[in-house]
Amino acid sequence: MNLINFSNRLILAVLATLPLTTKADNVWSYHQEVDNLSNQSFSYAQSPLPLPGLYDYLRLELVCKGNTLQATIEANDLITSQSKRFNVDYQIDKMPAISISMKTLPDSKRKGYTEEYAKKLAEDILTGQTLFIHVNTIIRTVLSSSLPLTNADLAVKKVLSDCKLSASNESKATYSLAEFEQQFSQLSLDKQQRVLSELKKIMAEIK
Repeated sequence: MNLINFSNRLILAVLATLPLTTKADNVWSYHQEVDNLSNQSFSYAQSPLPLPGLYDYLRLELVCKGNTLQATIEANDLITSQSKRFNVDYQIDKMPAISISMKTLPDSKRKGYTEEYAKKLAEDILTGQTLFIHVNTIIRTVLSSSLPLTNADLAVKKVLSDCKLSASNESKATYSLAEFEQQFSQLSLDKQQRVLSELKKIMAEIK
């Protein structure tokens, strides 16, 4: 693993340990608008802004336009030149970080999009509580942010429905390690031992 990738992973790990305060306006929202140029209607699920002072300004949107799903990221700072690819790493709760590629708009150096990874990102958002994200810029700096996923379930599902899409069964059935650890820690010692005993049997059968 090279130094840049190691640094990116380290940043995500640190973000995952920071407290996140949820406010009334710190939730995802659903919007419907009309493009003034094409007169085409579109909808989008919009993330809240990150907590000021703790993170960089990064706003994520999932957009359905012309039955095509896009994920967009907008920053206050320079990402890269227009129509250029850049890398984004995101992490849901304490799950492993995922790297995807985006491309800046033809008229913007601060906003990028992806269609290829949009549905995967949407499905992953539906499985967690917090989204940790960072953007690798052309000047080799990293823009980092932490976004709560409060109300994301409703907003994202509406956009998927507008695009005649639905989250895959695999994504819906995902049971994360973070969920297991949280529920396991709430069990009595006796029940924990019983769970571990059953897990040991399951692991033995898998081998």
